[in-house]
This record gives sequence, structure tokens and C-alpha cells, in this order.
Amino acid sequence: MNLADSELVLGLLDDDNYSLTEKMEDADVVMVNTCSVRENAEQRIYGRLGEFKAAKIKKPEIVVGVLGCMAERLRSKLNTEEAKGVGQIVDVIVGPDEYRKLPSLLNQAWHGEKGIAVQLSRVETYDDITPLRTNGISAWISVMRGCNKFCSFCVVPFTRGRERSRNYFNIINEVEELAKRGFKDVTLLGQNVNSYNHDGKDFADLMKAVAEVDRTIRIRFMTSHPQDMSDKLIQTIASKDNICKNVHLPVQSGSDRILDLMKREYTSNHYRQLISKIKTEMPEVCLTTDIISGFPTETEDDHRITMQMLEEIQYDGAYMFKYSARENTPAWKMADDISEEIKSRRIDEIVTFQNKISAKRNQATIGKVLDVLIEGDSKKSSAELQGRTDGNKMVIFPKENYTPGMYIKVKITRSNSATLFGTIHHNHLGVTI
Repeated sequence: MNLADSELVLGLLDDDNYSLTEKMEDADVVMVNTCSVRENAEQRIYGRLGEFKAAKIKKPEIVVGVLGCMAERLRSKLNTEEAKGVGQIVDVIVGPDEYRKLPSLLNQAWHGEKGIAVQLSRVETYDDITPLRTNGISAWISVMRGCNKFCSFCVVPFTRGRERSRNYFNIINEVEELAKRGFKDVTLLGQNVNSYNHDGKDFADLMKAVAEVDRTIRIRFMTSHPQDMSDKLIQTIASKDNICKNVHLPVQSGSDRILDLMKREYTSNHYRQLISKIKTEMPEVCLTTDIISGFPTETEDDHRITMQMLEEIQYDGAYMFKYSARENTPAWKMADDISEEIKSRRIDEIVTFQNKISAKRNQATIGKVLDVLIEGDSKKSSAELQGRTDGNKMVIFPKENYTPGMYIKVKITRSNSATLFGTIHHNHLGVTI
């Protein structure tokens, strides 16, 4: 979602005659787009601002901006000891619902005035703003903003505001424009896309319409909340060949007691029933999830039950985190009574266990021929290309004479827990989606 917001900001600034530069030393404005979900993200921001501080020493006229979810929180902290001495270099602070003000705030900064705008909105969706996308193959489209769930551990409703859905027809028009430009992969984004609603059109309606724009474009989505995952949406995903059979459904914990404390509004049994429906409709589905380990009062039994959930469902992958208290959330008021030592041990056990499952799931693809969308050169070798399967698995294969944006078929020859490796299947280069 931060990437989509960054492209939105680039679009706004492009309209105001700013141009993107790759090198910081060539920039007149440098900005960091922040995330507030995890505590370590905030620490990384201070590190990044330290780099900007060095740039500002060399070029005092450069304007430094902080954007996004942490803007309000950072505003009150930039001059504290926690900010590590970088607060004084920040000229502009803009929250996620105030990006329209950025050009005028930058103009203020050019005249020596600090610019701050952090008010949340109940209506802003940036529906009329065209993001500046430089990828050319994959696009991320925000279909809604904010969240109404108020999970006890989550700061998002306080930093990104309440749910607002974008105009149904504007989203379809945006996908049509991407198709004309040759994009091949579109991800619909929202904190909880399952609650999308515009003039009676729900997320299943939107997915169906978007998939029908161009059958050569893969359609993905994230993130879903289990409480709002409908049978209609599951059936829609299953029924359209170009909607990827890849479902990210955060469970957070396998323990009903912990789920209740997290205010997740579903039980482990309800979650299992959803997974069963998904697997029945899509036997080849790739499932991923989120896990939080070490939530307040979590016992060894709660931890064991979560491990059992991983074993039972057999996720292809998971985003796994130690619990970190986020200020002003309901969980922040609870005693963070799990020691760092226990949190670290439990998350290590979860990661190790899930990695074994992921490795086994990937090993099962060896010998299969998979449709792959080429994304570009492998990060480790310019002699190899990388791409993704329908199930969002990364595949590495020899370069030969193929280019990013092409669909090819790759025969998988080996794998690890994170990546598939293979050779191009020359007898079947055409891909029908």
C-alpha cells in the first residue's frame, strides 16, 4: 500500500512539474513514505532521515519531507531524543489523507516555512489522481482507504482513518488504461478489500468486472479480513482464469482466546471453514497468512495451537512477526507481559516450522510446468530472469531471448522455501490466461 501511495504522490508532483530523479545528489526534494504497523519500521525511518541529514549538510537548500502513516506520530517526536537528532532537518510532514496539499507545502518550504498537514479524512480516496507508475508490468491500485475493524493491536484506523471505497467505474477505467499501456499484472489493494462497497457493488462484483477488462492481465488482491470473506468472492476468484489463485488470509493466531483479545471477530473454526471452502473451489490455490507471536498473555498452549494451525492448513508462505505494542491501541493498554526472550524463541519456532512447510509445498512443484510472467533480471545474476506464477511464487530461470512482460512456461527443476528454479519449456511458449 505504501508503494501505491508513493506512486500517487509522484503523480501529484508530476502534475506540478516536478520530475523524478534516481540520485539523491540530483534531488531538490527528498521524501520518505512511512509505515506505522511495526515498531521496527519507525526505527528504519530515523535511519533513513539520518541519510537525508547528511545530504542536507552538503546541500542545505534541499527540502526533506516525511509522508504517510507516521506523520502525526512523528510530528510530536521529531525534536525528541528518540528521533536521534534528525528532527530539525524535516521541512514537510504530510499524512496519508493530505497529499493534495503537498505541492503548496513544498512551496512553503522553499520560502523557509515548515509545512505540516496530518488531518484524517472520511471522504478522501484520491479517485481523480493518476498515479505515476514506472514499473510497466505490474500495477497496484488502491480500491479503498482506511479500516473500520479496530483490531486491538493495530494502529491503522488511527493513522489511515475510516473505510472509504473508490468509485467502481473509475477503478475499471484505470484498469482499462493500464491494459492499453501493456501492463500484465494488477493488484487491487485495501486494508480490508473484502469490505469494499460502492453504490451496491461489492468486492466480488469489482473483481469480476476488472478481470473481464483484459483476460491477458492477471488480477490479484490484498488484504482480506476473514470476517468479510464471502462465498461469492471465493466463487468469483475460482470462476475467472485470470484472477490469480493466490489468497492471502491473515489468521494472526490459532488460539480462540488470543483472537478474542485481538478483537479479530472470528473463531479459529470459522477460519478453518473458510480455508476448506477456498481449497474446495480452488484445489491448486496458494495460501499465505500473517502471524503475530507473543501477544499479551499468550501462553505456551496458545503458541502450540498456532503451530498446529500452520501444520493443518499448510500455507505456502507467511508473514511472521513478534508482537510490538503500538501506542494508543487497545492492546497497548494491556501489560506487554511476554519477555523478549520468549517472544524471540516462539517466533523462531514459528518461522522455522513454516519455512519447512513452504519448502515442502515448493518441492511439490518440481517437475511441473508453470505459467510465469517475466518481471526482469534476477537480483543475483544478470544471466537469469525472474518472474512470478499465478500463485505468486518467485521463479528463477535462464535468460535466453525473453524480455520482461512476456508470459512463458517454465519447468521447475529445484526449489527452496522461498523460490522456484527451472528451465524454459520450449515446446509450450504460448500461455493462455
